[in-house]
Amino acid sequence: MKNFFKYMFASMLGTFLSFFLLLFVFGLIVAGIMTAAMADFTKGPAATKVEEKSVLHVKLDRPITDRGPAEHFQFNFGPFQGQSSLGLDQIVKNLEKAKDDDHIEGIYLNLSNTNMGMATMEEIRNAILDFKESGKWVVAYSEIYSQGAFYLASTADEIYMYPEGMLDFRGLNVEIMFMKNALEKLDIEPQIIRGSNNKFKSAVEPLILEEMSQANRVQTEKWLNGLWSTMLTGIADSYGKSPEEIDALAQEYAVQRADDAVEHGLVTALKYEDEVKEILRAKLELEEDDDLALVSLPKYFSAASGKKDDDKKRTFELHRDKVAVVYATGGIESGKGNNTVIGSETFQKAIRAARQDTTVKAIVLRVNSPGGSALASDVIWRETVLAKAEKPVVVSMGDVAASGGYYIACAADKIIAMPNTITGSIGVFGVLPNMKGFFNEKLGLTFDGVKTNQYADFGQVTRPMTSNEELILQKSVDDIYDVFLSHVAEGRGMTVEYVDSIGQGRVWSGIDALELGLVDDLGGLDYAIEEAARLAGIEDYDLRAYPERKDFFEQFMQEFADAGVKNFVGKLFMDPELIRYQEEIRTIKNMEGVQARMPYSLVIR
Repeated sequence: MKNFFKYMFASMLGTFLSFFLLLFVFGLIVAGIMTAAMADFTKGPAATKVEEKSVLHVKLDRPITDRGPAEHFQFNFGPFQGQSSLGLDQIVKNLEKAKDDDHIEGIYLNLSNTNMGMATMEEIRNAILDFKESGKWVVAYSEIYSQGAFYLASTADEIYMYPEGMLDFRGLNVEIMFMKNALEKLDIEPQIIRGSNNKFKSAVEPLILEEMSQANRVQTEKWLNGLWSTMLTGIADSYGKSPEEIDALAQEYAVQRADDAVEHGLVTALKYEDEVKEILRAKLELEEDDDLALVSLPKYFSAASGKKDDDKKRTFELHRDKVAVVYATGGIESGKGNNTVIGSETFQKAIRAARQDTTVKAIVLRVNSPGGSALASDVIWRETVLAKAEKPVVVSMGDVAASGGYYIACAADKIIAMPNTITGSIGVFGVLPNMKGFFNEKLGLTFDGVKTNQYADFGQVTRPMTSNEELILQKSVDDIYDVFLSHVAEGRGMTVEYVDSIGQGRVWSGIDALELGLVDDLGGLDYAIEEAARLAGIEDYDLRAYPERKDFFEQFMQEFADAGVKNFVGKLFMDPELIRYQEEIRTIKNMEGVQARMPYSLVIR
């Protein structure tokens, strides 16, 4: 026994010493990274020098967010390096800069592994087309063209593809997984309450049906065909053909092999990447010994402006008029938010700060959200109403601004969407699972207790709702839907009856929303900013982004903790697609109260 305790305590001591030693080493590593990062921060980002006869290398293989990270926070954590993102604002701004940069001769568009929303894709596509107005050329290349990548590539003067590659062009598809039978096998009853006439509010259908309802099928066909029509029109315009001719290629699945793409005129030629670079060299008329100067898009962010005359005059002079851009991205929740979650507290403060800043003359609310908590949406809506009373408020819609995303937008002076924005979904729902059967029959667990009042245990998942409780929850959901309708009617100058007729949870594309009066115009973020400035009566202005970024130390630690360790572990054990599903599960787990939320998340490939 004496030896047992001796060895046990020795083992414990060794464990504790090892733990503290590892902690010490970890601290030294973090301190070293911090020291290097602080040194880089004090020096500021090094400016990129663009040589004559340079080509802008646009590679869109990273996640693309509405608001890009600051250059100071583009850190390299070695083995903990996460997949940094690109900002749509940065991409569009720098394509515009390259348009007038005498040192940039053209764009080399590398489109392998693109993955972004349709509206984001449309804004980048428009920026590339605008770049071409300068008379400069665009060359596209990829080993595999997804449909989205091909949509972007269709802007190019020449499109090349790897000889053994492929062009995937066969139309858009929506597939929804239904869990009704699985829940029944688990003895879980999803108790669903929708707005009484919200037949299009299909977010709950996977829980209670085995297939799409007719209402959901009708609305999905409508907006999906709208997105496809926008894509066909853009591609057809680039090739000088009719949308019907392009659609026929997809209908017949005529392009299956690389040779098919050349035969049908969708691709200029099949080339290896080294051969494409030789084509670029020829375009630049380089000598044999001259290097091909490719400037990556992230590096070009820190290059000096190539504009000879800055007609927009958005310099950072003290006390200049400003247009505030409030970036609202992600699901809507109560409390604090971040770059991927619209927290009511954080965004209420951001809009209020822009409203109270006397140098800010107009506010643009950039919304990219499928919705979320109805209560949190109302908190943000109230702040937009207060802001609108003092200065112009314009909403710019991204890939999706639906349900709660439309809720926070509807009070604006003007709403601008992209043609392929997903919006509307004016409706609400609540879900309270009854897991009594699962606990009793599958796990052998039972529950019992006492209460002081009849409804004290209302909302428990360990039993089914009573008929009275169902009536209470139904009334709550209907009341919130009525409030939603009244906010939209007041903000859009419509009758409640009309809003209800196009509401009921129905999803619309940006083009359809324009016809219905849910949005005022079609365009991107830059157009929304220009409209906000026009409404404010200003011509020379700076841009100011909200929510304000954290200070250096806070941002650094968040980047290290989130982008570093989390992505490092994720890359070791999880596929990127699984990480996306993990985020969806986290969103569902954090749902509280009645929801104003889209029925699905959209990924265009």
